Amino acid sequence: MNGVKYLLDTNIIIGMYEHNPTVIKLFNTNHISIGQCAYSSITRMELLGFPDISQNEIKIISTLLKQMSQLDIDRITEDKTINLKQQHRIKLPDAIILATAITNKIELLTLDKKLANKIQHYLLQ
Repeated sequence: MNGVKYLLDTNIIIGMYEHNPTVIKLFNTNHISIGQCAYSSITRMELLGFPDISQNEIKIISTLLKQMSQLDIDRITEDKTINLKQQHRIKLPDAIILATAITNKIELLTLDKKLANKIQHYLLQ
């Protein structure tokens, strides 16, 4: 995980794929390179598990993911997920992604305002 500073939420990766101006600005303003980024196993499942995904989309998304590190769900992340679920009203996929960022001590990038608020709440504790 050398050099990884950011965990990308599913919506950030979709934004990269769709060339979302907000995501592009986020990367440019903060001088973020794809080599500094990682994604959670849950994000990969969400991206590639979409029912109507085409083979071409699978290929493009897989190519994008290969440029980043994948952070698997280990026991420490599981325990942090459980803790987050117990303390906050948060959906399981979001709790896993947030727990992955916390346990790996990297910044979570997301466009999800509810999840961003949970991150702020957690950091202020």
